[in-house]
Amino acid sequence: MTNKLKITFLLGVLMMFCSLNINAQLKKGQLVDGIAAVIGDEIVLESDVDEQINYGKQQGIATTNRCEFLERLINNKFLVYAAKKDTLIENRSAAIKEQVNAKYKQFLSQFPDEKTMLAAYKFRTSYELKNAIEKIDTDQYYGQEKYKRITEKADVTPNEVTDFYNLYKSQLPEVKDEVSLSQIMMYPELTEAHKNELIDKLKKIKADIQGGETFESQARIYSEDEGSAANGGLYKNISKGQMVKPFEAAALNLQEGEISDPIESEFGYHIIQLVKKSGKNYDARHILLKAIPTDSEMASARKKLDSIRGLILNQKITFKDAAFKYSDDKRTKFNAGVLSGIDGSNKIERESLAGTVTYELAGLNKGDITTAFDDVIDRDRKVVKIIKIEDVIPAHHIQLETDYDRIKQMALNKRKNEMVEKYVNTKLPTTFIKIDSRYDNCNFSANWKKETGKK
Repeated sequence: MTNKLKITFLLGVLMMFCSLNINAQLKKGQLVDGIAAVIGDEIVLESDVDEQINYGKQQGIATTNRCEFLERLINNKFLVYAAKKDTLIENRSAAIKEQVNAKYKQFLSQFPDEKTMLAAYKFRTSYELKNAIEKIDTDQYYGQEKYKRITEKADVTPNEVTDFYNLYKSQLPEVKDEVSLSQIMMYPELTEAHKNELIDKLKKIKADIQGGETFESQARIYSEDEGSAANGGLYKNISKGQMVKPFEAAALNLQEGEISDPIESEFGYHIIQLVKKSGKNYDARHILLKAIPTDSEMASARKKLDSIRGLILNQKITFKDAAFKYSDDKRTKFNAGVLSGIDGSNKIERESLAGTVTYELAGLNKGDITTAFDDVIDRDRKVVKIIKIEDVIPAHHIQLETDYDRIKQMALNKRKNEMVEKYVNTKLPTTFIKIDSRYDNCNFSANWKKETGKK
C-alpha cells in the first residue's frame, strides 16, 4: 500500500519482540537512553524509535525516516494515554503482568538456554526482557482497546466501497496465490485408564498438600502450566470470564484456602485453590496436568475423523453439518468450518500456511478433502484434522468483482483511521505533548509540536 493509504496508527506496532533492544549492552560513556517525546503520562524513548526502524528494515520497509517512526509511536502512546483515562476500558495491567512469565518461557523454548536467548534479543538480564514484554503488551492492549472504542460505529456503504476502489485501484496490491479452506478439528479422546491415571496423580498431590506440603511447592514441581508453575501456580486478579468455564466454576465454588477435587478443562486436569476473592475478581492457584494423548489415542482420533470424511465423500452428510456436529474448534464449527485469513476474509495466502498443512494439501484440488492428519495448536496441544479446499485463487491484481470483501475492509480501515485522526485532533489541545528538540525539523502530519497543554 502506498503512503496515501498508510494508516498512521499501527495496531500492534510494538508486538514483534525479536527486534527488541530497549536495554542493550552499553559501552562506556554511551547515553543510557533519551526521551524522544512525552504524551500526557506516557513516554517514547529514543530506543523505541530505534527499534521501530530496525523492525521496519526487517520487514522490507524502504524508508528509515526517523520522524515517521516517531510519529507512529506518538500516535500509539496518545491512544494508550487516553485509554488509561477511559473508565469504560478495563484495567488489565495486573493480568498482563501475570502473563509475562508465560511469554518469557515461550521465547525461551525456542532457544537452547537462557543465555543464548538473552544474547539474541540483546538484553543483559531476564528482568530487563520481562519488563520489555510487559511494556509492549500493556501498550498493545490499551492502544487496541481505545482504537476499538473510537471506531466501534465505523461502517462503509457499497457505494463508498466502489468509490474507494475507483480512487485507489492503481495503488492496490497484487494478490498472491490463495486458497479458501474449511476444517474439522478434533481433540483426541483419552482412554478411561489414562484419565484415571491423571486424576489419581492429582488426588495424591492434594493429599500431600493436606498432609503438610505447600500448594506452591507442589505446583512448581508438578504443574505443566508454563504460565504459572514457576510462580507456585498463582494467577492474581482474575476477572470473571477470563478463565475457561470449568476452572472458573470450580474456583468460585471454593472457600478461601480450600482446594478442589480434580476437574477437567480443555487444557487437561487441575486441582485449584482459591486464595482470595475480592468483589468481581479473585486470586487462585492451580496445578495442571496436561491431557497429552498417547500414540494409540491419536490413531483412534484419526480413524474416527477418517470415517467422518467417508460420510462426507459418500454424501451422507455435508462438510458444513459435519463441522457443526463433530468439530472441537469453537472458532470455526459454527461457520461451516471456514478458516479466516489475516485480513478476516476466507482467503488465505498459500505461502502463509503452516508447513504441516501445506504438506497435506500438496497435489489436491478444489473440492478435495485431506485424510486425517496430526497437528499442533495453541500451547502445543495435539489435535487431528481434515481440511477441505473450498476454492483456489491464482495470483491476480485485486478486483472489485472478485475481491469485494477485501476492498471493503480496506475502505473500512481507512474510515477508522480518519475517525482516530479526528479524535486525536480534538484531544490535542488539552493533552500535554512535548517532543525533544532534535525533532524540530520534522514535518509531522498532526500538530504534535505544541510545547504545552493541559492534562
